Amino acid sequence: MRVADTDVDWTERAAAAERAVVRRHLRPVAGVVPSTRLGRERWPRKLPARPRPWHPWWQAQLLECLLDAQQRSPSAGRARTISALVRGIRLRNRGRWVTRRLADTAWLGVALQRAGPLAGRAGRTAEHSVTQAFYRGWSEAGGGGLWARRGARSGLKPALANAPAAVMMARVGQIDFAGSIADWIADTLVDEDTGLVRAGAVVSADGQLTSVDPAIHAAAQGAYLAACTELARRDDHSRWGDRAIAIVDAVQQRFANGHGSLPGAGGGDGGLQAGVLARYLADAGVQRSELTAAVRRLVLGCAEQAWLGRLESVGGPVFSVDWAIPAARPGKHVPEADLSVQLAGWMLMEAAARLQRSA
Repeated sequence: MRVADTDVDWTERAAAAERAVVRRHLRPVAGVVPSTRLGRERWPRKLPARPRPWHPWWQAQLLECLLDAQQRSPSAGRARTISALVRGIRLRNRGRWVTRRLADTAWLGVALQRAGPLAGRAGRTAEHSVTQAFYRGWSEAGGGGLWARRGARSGLKPALANAPAAVMMARVGQIDFAGSIADWIADTLVDEDTGLVRAGAVVSADGQLTSVDPAIHAAAQGAYLAACTELARRDDHSRWGDRAIAIVDAVQQRFANGHGSLPGAGGGDGGLQAGVLARYLADAGVQRSELTAAVRRLVLGCAEQAWLGRLESVGGPVFSVDWAIPAARPGKHVPEADLSVQLAGWMLMEAAARLQRSA
């Protein structure tokens, strides 16, 4: 796959993606609550709109996208939007940061911790609540790992909860616990044949590991890579850097599709998957020089495909649910209407811009 030309301005493309999502999707809570924002799940939407499920993970990734943009081009207006989004998430989540699903808790925690002062006092309270939820969610049953849900004693221990939890714990300085989570992923979920992170471990009520869900999710690869990258910065042990190299190689060789692109996973939650992986690939490529060349080929190639396949519509680009094919016009039952799909395209543009800035 051809790497994008060096004369492409990925900063401009990232800014266009940001404007499109902000214009189409950001609204006050319930449409009226001042000084709050949330991302509407679909665009366009017909009125009266029916109630939709609450997706904390989507809002966490919206917050991450705004933080990517603030890193790219700081502005006071965007800082206010970030603070309003944090308030909106907390209000919609009934004043809590810990949800029943530890995956949602973990992704919210990662985003809020990264927001730092922009999250205000809510960010500080979130860090304590979320890290305590991780400690309570850990169990030695099945060799370790966090349960999928608070209070569980059997069932799934998913990569999509454990990997972002390891990222957050590393970033807040809880290195031993972060390392324990990452080691459990490496020992239990990383497939020996492919090197990819499988979806999760199933543990029985008597504490026995009964099976491993073989599904491969892009976001799990990205979050595991991020955990290894963060731990490599803070812990001298060579295994973290070695594992970061291994997962990038596995993604290139055994996860990217025949077009050399990160595959799409449909709309809904699947719409975020490739974008999350692209973000953490770019982070790793910036932080670790031994990964830079491989990451640039993959991320910039994906970004070029996604940009060429975009559809120009009201407010700016509409990205495809699968970056290797042209985007469809958003509408009823069309995944391109999902906030998750458009966030993934925005994440990818920000990832490309970040790599370009670091070159």
